[in-house]
Amino acid sequence: MRRVVFVVFEGFQAVDLVGPHAVFHYAQQAAGGYDCRVVAPQAGPVRSSSGLPMLAEHGIGDLAPEGLDTLVVVGGAGVAEARRDPGLVAWIAAAAAGARRVASVCSGALLLAATGALAGRRVTTHWARARQLAEEHPELTVDCDPIFLRDGRVWTSAGVSAGMDLALALVEDDHGPELALAAAREMVLYLRRPGNQSQFSVPLWSAQPASDPVRTAVRAVQDEPGARHTVASLADRAGLSPRHLQRRFTAELGMGPAAYVERVRVEAARRALTEADEPVAALARRLGFGTAETLRRTFHRRVGIAPGEYRERFGAANTRTDLED
Repeated sequence: MRRVVFVVFEGFQAVDLVGPHAVFHYAQQAAGGYDCRVVAPQAGPVRSSSGLPMLAEHGIGDLAPEGLDTLVVVGGAGVAEARRDPGLVAWIAAAAAGARRVASVCSGALLLAATGALAGRRVTTHWARARQLAEEHPELTVDCDPIFLRDGRVWTSAGVSAGMDLALALVEDDHGPELALAAAREMVLYLRRPGNQSQFSVPLWSAQPASDPVRTAVRAVQDEPGARHTVASLADRAGLSPRHLQRRFTAELGMGPAAYVERVRVEAARRALTEADEPVAALARRLGFGTAETLRRTFHRRVGIAPGEYRERFGAANTRTDLED
């Protein structure tokens, strides 16, 4: 029997708990082997960040930190206050030291990092918390792009729904893909978004342009991803010299025009792959990649899997026979 303990606190994000807990509950009903517990600083009702109360059946004073299989620390707006609770931090540190696996959901990484359990690890968290985590914990390698990461026995995930992807991966790690697939089907989830799939989509993954010239160039790319966008053509639209646009674009968005065009095209390809069965070669031409091979290489570098595999996992229909990895 694997004991899975979820740590909550006042102001936790309800979905960070309910989603992963439901995945493990289904696995327990289908195959057994899991004993799920919820622990808080004190046993009893714990109010989530949305105001929804949850019942923590255990307080840290009555549940020993030893003997855990998997420790899951959730996130939420109350994580800052939770990190200032020495009793809770000490309990999590003791539980993490002895657990077979340690995991965090969303900003739960901040609480877990405060215990030292993430030291030296490559981790992820919600994109809005990534800078804070990196600045406060330079001993970590923070990668805010993937929806979840595994570094040895430590698993971390991005925000909210990514916790369910993480839980499916943990179940698959224990029981294999068949049980994880059954859980995903029961809960109407994808099985499973790859951990290195980006948590961003346009325009979340970049800052918003601060000036009208750059805003004009950005709008042109987003409106027609497949058009021929060069630095010169975008500069002409923006009314700037190519060199001036390059500097302004990089300063305002954190990347140059070429990188931005590539990311917008990849996002457009992701949407197209899930919405229709257009052949990859035609899709590549329409979105400005030129060839299917260029699309495949770029997509794999940005998303972590090939276009065909992405469509198999997330498309509304089965892949066409002309889709190749």
